[in-house]
Amino acid sequence: MKIRKITSLTALLSFILLILNSVVLYVVPHGRVAYWADWHLWGLTKTQWGNQHIIIGVLFLISIFLHIYYNWKPILAYLKNRAKQFKLFTREFNIALVLTIVFTVGAYMEVPPFNWVLDFSESIKNAASQKYGEPPYGHAELSTLKTFASRTGLDLATGMGRLKKAGVRFENAEQTLLEIAKQNNITPQQVYWAMKPEEKPGAIKPLPDSPQKGLGKRPFADISRQYRLDITVVLQAFADSGISATGNSTIKQIAEQNAMDPDDVYLILKKAAQKAP
Repeated sequence: MKIRKITSLTALLSFILLILNSVVLYVVPHGRVAYWADWHLWGLTKTQWGNQHIIIGVLFLISIFLHIYYNWKPILAYLKNRAKQFKLFTREFNIALVLTIVFTVGAYMEVPPFNWVLDFSESIKNAASQKYGEPPYGHAELSTLKTFASRTGLDLATGMGRLKKAGVRFENAEQTLLEIAKQNNITPQQVYWAMKPEEKPGAIKPLPDSPQKGLGKRPFADISRQYRLDITVVLQAFADSGISATGNSTIKQIAEQNAMDPDDVYLILKKAAQKAP
C-alpha cells in the first residue's frame, strides 16, 4: 500500500466532490427560502449540502497538505531558475500570484467579469424565491405558533382552528412551525398556508411596511410583478427623486450608488406603490 498514491487519489476524489458541492451551493435558494419551503436536492437539504462542503473541504485540505509533503522536492524544483538556483519570484510564480490577486480583488470589488458570476448566482436564487415563495420574515419556521401569529397579524385561535380542520397535528401554541411541519411530514410554508385565511380572488397583496429579508437584492421588475405594481410608476418615482433606475435595479444597488440608506430607497418604492392606481 502506497501512502503517496492514496493521498493523491483522495485529493482528486475530494476535489471532484467539492466541485459538485460548490455547484449546488451556487444555485441553492437563499437560506430563508430553502428552510421555509424545506428545499431538497437529491434528498439533501441546504444545511446538509453545506455540511458536506465543509467536511469534504477539510478532507481535501488534509490530502493537499500531505500531497505537498510527499511532493516537496518537485515543488521546490518549480521555484528554481535555469541555473538550478532557488528563486521564489520566478516568472511562473509571479503569473500565479498575479492571477490569484486579480481574482481576489475582483471578487472583493465586484467588478466585471467577476460580478457577472455573482449576479448570475443571485438571479438563480431570486428565481427560486419566486418559485418557492418568501417567508413572512427571516427564519419564521423557528417561531412558535403564538409568536408567528403575533408577528403576521393572524388570530391565533382561528389559525389553530384552521390547522385542525386541515388535519395538521400539533400539541400546543408553543410548538414551532418547523416542529409541526416535521411532525406532519410537510413544510413550514404549508403549515402557514393551512392556518392563514384564503385570499379573495384578485386581491392585491400590499408591500410590507418594512422590507422583507432579501427583498433588497431583487430587481424592481420582480418586485413589481409580485405586488402588481406598475413598473413605469415605480421608475418615475425614483426619477422624481433624482435617481436613475431601471427594471433590473435593486434597492441595494440604488442605495450603494447614491450613498443612501436602503430603508430610504424602500420608502420611495413604498410611496410609489401607494400612488399607483
